[in-house]
Amino acid sequence: MPFSDYKKALVTGASSGIGAAIVERFCRENIEVHALARSAGALEELAQKTGCIPHAIDVTNREAIAALASEHEFDVLVNNAGVDRPKKFLNADPEDIDLLVDVNLRAVMHICRLVVPGMVARDRGHVINITSIAGNYNFGGNSSYHATKAGVAMLSNQLRIDTFGKRVRVTEICPGRVATDIFNHVHGDDPSIRERFIEGFELPYASDIADAIAFVVAAPVSMNVGHMEITPTLQVMGGLQTARPGEI
Repeated sequence: MPFSDYKKALVTGASSGIGAAIVERFCRENIEVHALARSAGALEELAQKTGCIPHAIDVTNREAIAALASEHEFDVLVNNAGVDRPKKFLNADPEDIDLLVDVNLRAVMHICRLVVPGMVARDRGHVINITSIAGNYNFGGNSSYHATKAGVAMLSNQLRIDTFGKRVRVTEICPGRVATDIFNHVHGDDPSIRERFIEGFELPYASDIADAIAFVVAAPVSMNVGHMEITPTLQVMGGLQTARPGEI
């Protein structure tokens, strides 16, 4: 279904990184793009640059999201907003668990609840859920994040079942490491963070993820790209550890 068949898109977490890149890419397709994030200043700059319509709303504000969904019929929904508090689950703070569940999972479920029924009624729509390789693979230190992203992965699968028989497509985009400022947001604004996670690596950029999303949206209506995993060529998931008692 080409972009010309769609009229409006909603992108969450749109103020920076992958979200802002998606907004820029969608605006080039001449559809009405609504950009949602908490940062009003960054959204205004994005609006001036792209012509998008900014909404300074927290994705956990259910009433504000419901009001927005009641005012617009969104044909494309990109659930991109997300947070992380890297920590082993044995050391997890209750506030961190609540935050990750509220932003990464609960908000996605409620936004889909508010937007997807309209797509079904119109027999037209595309849901893009940005998850992570953390939702499909195990690696240490991010247990709550893994759990919430896995939940969105399963939600994506279930949405395809619940909308079966209608031209509503659902795509899960699973990025690995991408060259964005997310590492500073998560680990702190320190020059060593960029050196640790970005400098010297060959990484995809936010614009590359946006181009991949544009590809799946512009695919023929008969084609649904259900799952797309995007990682650096020089990144691999997996590994096996075996410990003797008392070694760890």
